[in-house]
Amino acid sequence: MRSRLRPLIFVAVSLHATVVAAPLATDAENVAELTAEARVVAAELHQQIAGELTREYAISGNLRSIVVCKYTAPELTSAVSRQHGAQVRRVTLRARNPALGTADSWEQGHLLAFERRRAAGEEIATLEAAAVVDEPAARYFRYIKAIEADRLCVNCHGPELSLSAATRKRLADEYPHDRAIGYRAGDMLGAISYKKALPETSP
Repeated sequence: MRSRLRPLIFVAVSLHATVVAAPLATDAENVAELTAEARVVAAELHQQIAGELTREYAISGNLRSIVVCKYTAPELTSAVSRQHGAQVRRVTLRARNPALGTADSWEQGHLLAFERRRAAGEEIATLEAAAVVDEPAARYFRYIKAIEADRLCVNCHGPELSLSAATRKRLADEYPHDRAIGYRAGDMLGAISYKKALPETSP
């Protein structure tokens, strides 16, 4: 998946999940610093996956792109996560691979909010959110950045009737529970999610 990434304006979002705590006064600086870091990581992952997809598509077309998304993209995502000491992944409301791409409740809430903001006319490149979140296991910084579908994406994620017979068959074989079709260039395809544990603070 590729998206047009350009400098973004941080958007403060009110959170509704019960696991979310209001940021402490000392969180503001942390959120700003961590948001800048998360943007860099999201762009890095996007560029790596987009580069692999572009290269393989030029060599072998759609069928090879499906292989890249299934095998290479998760490997790149894991490598970026290890490198930056965070949980980085690509999520969506309509997963192709439910085991990897299904959004959790925090991510779902923001993806739905992104869709509403997009419907109101906001550019996908500006759709992002960040917060400090208290969960049972630990306190986390969380960030999510929308991904925009481009022409390469819709070769495998486009409307069903626009996909070649070979592409439809390969998708059915590789992803029997696929819900990630029906997109058009310019749609929000999903998001890159970044989650990093924060050091414990004294009471």
